[in-house]
Amino acid sequence: MLASAVSGLRTVCLRHINTTPQIMYTQRHIILFDTEESHSNLLPLSFTRPVAEFRIGITTLREKWESLLPGCYSYRPAGYLRDKFGDGPEEDCDDCLFVSGSILPDSHVACLLEGLESGEALTDTAGVLRGCRGTTQQCRKAVDMGPEAAGFRTSSAGSLRVIRYVFDIFLRNAEMIAEDFERLTAGRRSAQLSDTVRVIGAGRRADSKIFVEEGASLECVTVNLKDGPVYIGRGVQIMEGASLRGPLAVCDNSKVKMGARIYGGTTFGPYCKVGGEVDNTVIFGYSNKAHDGYLGNAVIGEWCNIGAGTNASNLKNDYSKIRIWNYATHSFMRTDLQFCGLIMGDHSKAGINCMFNTATVVGVGCNIHGAGFPRVFIPSFSEGSATAGFSDVPMKKFCDIAERVMQRRNKHLNELDRHILECIREAASKFK
Repeated sequence: MLASAVSGLRTVCLRHINTTPQIMYTQRHIILFDTEESHSNLLPLSFTRPVAEFRIGITTLREKWESLLPGCYSYRPAGYLRDKFGDGPEEDCDDCLFVSGSILPDSHVACLLEGLESGEALTDTAGVLRGCRGTTQQCRKAVDMGPEAAGFRTSSAGSLRVIRYVFDIFLRNAEMIAEDFERLTAGRRSAQLSDTVRVIGAGRRADSKIFVEEGASLECVTVNLKDGPVYIGRGVQIMEGASLRGPLAVCDNSKVKMGARIYGGTTFGPYCKVGGEVDNTVIFGYSNKAHDGYLGNAVIGEWCNIGAGTNASNLKNDYSKIRIWNYATHSFMRTDLQFCGLIMGDHSKAGINCMFNTATVVGVGCNIHGAGFPRVFIPSFSEGSATAGFSDVPMKKFCDIAERVMQRRNKHLNELDRHILECIREAASKFK
């Protein structure tokens, strides 16, 4: 079925998503949609982006879909995000494929979606809409009101891999690194490793389980491949004395500092600086944890900074199962997990020697400092400490800081970003 899609390619579509041009030779529009439920359950990470912009494994969910289903991609995210990310194709079209942005893509579900005819919808075992094909208006109605209300014929895809809650990101990350590694490195040759790098656990097949893009630098580094592959992106610098265990992805232009201890199931997105001890953690990108301190079973958004000596617990002292704040229910939910660490939204900061209790959820635009454990749910745009209390972050102060931070990476806080942040700040007021 996928081969038939490729054979039908006819025209060029140029679409800009997050200012990165993607060229795809096809007439078909593929819209990655979020429902209110998926958006709410994945806050605070979904406050600032569609779910398909989440990085899990090596690439984002959107990039995985683009490798499986050729098309002209766009988004249909939560309402206030549409000014920046759009609401599907700019013009109504007669034949769109709407795909749930929270699905973990693979060839099986891609074939099921490719096989849909106009007027057909795909649901999972719980009856949740996961894809549909039809006109733009029909598909929007199906997302908003359900496939039956839009007149779609439904069929079940069975059990699908889906990111439902924030902790699913680190739970699924190791397997997604392995899958992305196979796809991204197939038929390619890794850059040569320095003789100072010690590779453990792959024997003569070491070159098949570690891939280094051109321009990366590794010297006096130990890499253990016994449990999975290691991917090193373009322009990455792994400094001397660092110890890495797969499965691991260090994406373009990131730095791993001297003596860092990085365990498996971990992804550092582009332009991150990381040091200390990190285990089974996903950092979306443009964020720093550059110094000693522990971070495990965690997810960190973009433009965050975690100060020197900061530690985040991922295990309760009594070893009991963990509860975590859930925005959808405005309450703490059971996870049935024994390990769950820090969840931090974009543009949040932690000062030196901060401490976070198990499964602490930090919103967008927070500034945490001082001694003691803050509460395990910190609403967006809060600043302060456990001992001195918290207050609101003034919007002008926040924007001034964000501008300075982003300019270091030649990025800017535009008016659409400011509108999104204003919406988040207003939403946070109900939790304070």
